[in-house]
Amino acid sequence: MTVLAIDQGTSGTKAIVVDPADGLVGLAEVPVHPRYLTGGGVEQDPDELLESVLSAGRAAVAQAGRPIDAVSLANQGETVLAWDPLTGRTLTPAIVWQDRRAEGLCAELGGHAEAIAARTGLVLDPYFSAPKMSWLRRNVETGGVVTTSDVWLLQRLTGQFVTDATTASRSLLVELGGRDFDDELLNVFGLAGEQLPRIVGNDEIIGTTNSFGGDIPVGGVVVDQQAALLAEGCLQPGMAKCTFGTGAFLLSNCGVEPVRSSSGLTTSVAWRIGGADTFCVDGQVYTAASAVRWLSSLGIIAGAEELDTVAAADSDGVLCVPALAGLAAPWWQSGATATLSGMTLATGRGHLVLAVLQGIAAQIAELVTAIGTDTRAPLTRLRADGGLTQSAVLMQACADILQVPVDVYPSAHATALGAAALARLSLHPTRELADVVGSWSAAASFEPRWDAGRAEEFRCAWLELAATTYPAAT
Repeated sequence: MTVLAIDQGTSGTKAIVVDPADGLVGLAEVPVHPRYLTGGGVEQDPDELLESVLSAGRAAVAQAGRPIDAVSLANQGETVLAWDPLTGRTLTPAIVWQDRRAEGLCAELGGHAEAIAARTGLVLDPYFSAPKMSWLRRNVETGGVVTTSDVWLLQRLTGQFVTDATTASRSLLVELGGRDFDDELLNVFGLAGEQLPRIVGNDEIIGTTNSFGGDIPVGGVVVDQQAALLAEGCLQPGMAKCTFGTGAFLLSNCGVEPVRSSSGLTTSVAWRIGGADTFCVDGQVYTAASAVRWLSSLGIIAGAEELDTVAAADSDGVLCVPALAGLAAPWWQSGATATLSGMTLATGRGHLVLAVLQGIAAQIAELVTAIGTDTRAPLTRLRADGGLTQSAVLMQACADILQVPVDVYPSAHATALGAAALARLSLHPTRELADVVGSWSAAASFEPRWDAGRAEEFRCAWLELAATTYPAAT
């Protein structure tokens, strides 16, 4: 069966057409343009998001030149907007997952933080959907419905008012493993009485669309990071992947029993198939490719393609905590700022580039340690995908600092391929998950070159610097 899978992301929308015999037969990408505002705001034009989905999907289908059996959509997860459910007209911009304007609201709700974490598996933080939804209601728009972006996109494509189990589990409004939005949690966030979508499994057909020719079933909808976890074959507890995109997102399969993190991580649904949940524990690095774009904006590099040619072989003592948008898990310090140390007159741009890349890797190492603490199963190997995996220097830094091998996924389309697998499963729900995902071989593997002592020395020095970057340390 031939599937159109659409990955609607923060900086662009990608569409692929995958054929069982011929593999990838259609590909199109359309950029989208988030707006970064003073006060921590990050917004997108919802109409631009929809147009990117339609344009990319249609271009990929035209390139493939064959009938499509199913369409799937992977979404940003925690991006929200208000819109009119009768007309589909948007009432507000899309408030992106990176937006921090709900900080004050979360501070007001601080007394509920422990109870919220116990119920949802998440941390009370503006990163998740509910604080942004509540902020919109307080400050921007009281009419229509307020939902995550996938709900609006799916309504425009199919006419259905639905979200999927993985997206709902990232909202702070659903008890971990719950089948519906929780009234008590809605009350906490001042969202009682809101019209909210039906929650569907990740192997369900939710409706049909004629947006890409014919009347095509739509199914296998999912959050982007969970889609990548699936595509990379992390089907057993303890298997983990890290996606290196705008941010870096580490997810580890923790099986059918959810792990309640004691280390500042979050737990959500990895996928709901046949009505049964598999869970994952995850942590986030807010700035990965965005930190590289920052280097480019300063003229230190022309672009990501220069990372490996410019990076020095050794940082010469330069350390960087690239907290350009705060620190996420396991610190949850939104007020953290980026810091460079160890510079001298001998410091060149190559040292700065390497220090930034090592700073990204250092944050991931702390997430790996936290996952090992929570799951009591230390990571033995990490799978990696995303645009920054093209940097061998970054991948080697991850292997060195994490002290585990890193295997690079052979396709730049992990999220879309995961969504495509779920679309196939939605058409044939009796198939085994492993069969629709398939196997793969690493495009490159990186073994640790540092010994354990050097890795530990680096991590201690880096953590000491990180502790100076946020107000709680002073």
